[in-house]
Amino acid sequence: MKIFKEIPSSKPNTPLLDRVEFPADFRSFSINELQTLSDELREYLLYSVGQSGGHLGGGLGVVELSVILHYLYKTPFDKLVWDVGHQAYPHKILTGRKNEIQTIRKKSGLAPFPAISESEYDSFGVGHSSTSISALLGMAVASAESEPEKKHVAVIGDGAMTAGMAFEALSHTGHIKPNVLIILNDNDMSISENVGGLSNYFSRIWASKTYKGIKKSGASFLKPLPQAYHLARKVETQMKAMVAPGTIFEELGLNYIGPIDGHNLKELNDVISNLKEFDGPQFLHVITKKGAGLDPAEADRIGFHAIGKIKSIKQKNSKQKNSKQKKYQDIFSDWIVDMAEKDNELVAVTPAMREGSGLVEFSKKFPNRYFDVAIAEQHSVTFGAGLAIAGKKPVIAIYSTFLQRAYDQLIHDVAVQNLNVTFALDRSGLVGEDGPTHSGNYDIAYLRCIPNMLICTPADENETRLMLTTAFNHIGPASVRYPRGTGPNAEVEKKLVEIKIGEARIIHEANKNKILLNFGSLLHIAEEVARSLDITLIDMRFVKPLDEKILLKYLQSADMFISIEDGSVMGGAGSAVQEFCSENGIHIKSLLCGIPDRFIEHASRDEMLIEAGLSPEQIKSRIKELI
Repeated sequence: MKIFKEIPSSKPNTPLLDRVEFPADFRSFSINELQTLSDELREYLLYSVGQSGGHLGGGLGVVELSVILHYLYKTPFDKLVWDVGHQAYPHKILTGRKNEIQTIRKKSGLAPFPAISESEYDSFGVGHSSTSISALLGMAVASAESEPEKKHVAVIGDGAMTAGMAFEALSHTGHIKPNVLIILNDNDMSISENVGGLSNYFSRIWASKTYKGIKKSGASFLKPLPQAYHLARKVETQMKAMVAPGTIFEELGLNYIGPIDGHNLKELNDVISNLKEFDGPQFLHVITKKGAGLDPAEADRIGFHAIGKIKSIKQKNSKQKNSKQKKYQDIFSDWIVDMAEKDNELVAVTPAMREGSGLVEFSKKFPNRYFDVAIAEQHSVTFGAGLAIAGKKPVIAIYSTFLQRAYDQLIHDVAVQNLNVTFALDRSGLVGEDGPTHSGNYDIAYLRCIPNMLICTPADENETRLMLTTAFNHIGPASVRYPRGTGPNAEVEKKLVEIKIGEARIIHEANKNKILLNFGSLLHIAEEVARSLDITLIDMRFVKPLDEKILLKYLQSADMFISIEDGSVMGGAGSAVQEFCSENGIHIKSLLCGIPDRFIEHASRDEMLIEAGLSPEQIKSRIKELI
């Protein structure tokens, strides 16, 4: 593997990769040529992501694996599913999208993750983790009779493997025993001590046709002798357990092989080419390095998970040195440390989002009160419920889109019991380049219908801190939603001050026939609209409960209200106001401005807002049409 010291700033010379448009173009290559192709692919990936920005570390780690899988399998006829999809950039380059890779995550460009609408080589759309094995199993079962020769492969990371869904799928796989290959891409190096000569030796044996033949014939010979057969199976299991952590997968009914070096092309080729011919479910454990081939990325796996454009890195670093503006996750970070110093019962929980959610400082200062439960959103919520039952005050820091995965736990384990659990919902609303799988559009709608739930929608950094304090001190479940990135740079109070629950504030009082109601982080847009049209603007701040007093005061005498929210229109905050009007006999025209009933594709956040019809000009135009 060729090692790079930095991301190339100019397009590299890649003569072998230039000959490749689709996988069929390199299936006649020798192993040496595949190695050269892998080196060129890694360098081209570095250059491309350096130009466009995007997920880098995961892709660097699976360059060799991507090459070998497309080399050995007849994709797209054979099905290859990448879990999550952060690591799918090399796959995209090798499957007809090489010249478009610099458009990834941009408006009208390549999707940030595999997408069935983009390419026939993308067998299943992904974005959230731990779905690959379930999806692959469904595909394999569906094609077993009509296309028995079709092969099925899933690649899942060690982080995604911690989710319960992955183990549910493994259990089902072991039960029905389809002909599938599941590859565990382990880039955490937690068991790197097992990657050695002895381990590799046994892995090659277990994946050899000779071993399989002996095993099959031996089983036939020994089965009439139950005691001898049982002893042989026990010896085999113990031998594997000595050099590999695969016993659990064997017990689930899968044939475990590994761990092997995921950057050794020859070893990958030898093992996988044999596994192709085996019947039943195969489980291959490969060890890779996240960021492999780029020295800085190997040293800082978290920092190089995703990067911006290299041209803007110096400018970005310079701005960060000179700017005091904080991201919303930093506002949360400061708040939870301050609140923890005040209240010893506060504990923080996150499903593998320490850095992204702003819990780094908290984890250092309060290690015994910090819990990273890995990619296990359902567990995080019920774990929080258990903490609350026992008298602790859990704050669950989670992205809005990932809380969707724990909806049953929200209702059954937290809300029904009216427990004191605070949900800090980061990345609410339209998030930008990661697209619809990561946008937090639905939390208002799916939380609003749950009894006992407090829903706070702060408009800026200061309101975020105020509402986090309010939610934390509230008796019962509470949520505070805030967007990705920075806000309007509002001055933040350092005191831990509450605000009255359900109390709105008047921002601009003018024409009272038209009332503009803002919910959340689009207040700057609402202000521009209100002042331009000279209409009254109210920052509602809470979706549940609504400020009924102020709504009665202003809506009873108005002829129209307009709501603005960075969330789904269907079932959202504007819908809550409509319901209130209906219940109180207020007959009024309404215009609900939010995210429409369709998925907004990846682009910058500003571009996504325009696509959703949420720019000031678009909202003003809609209002004028109704006046």
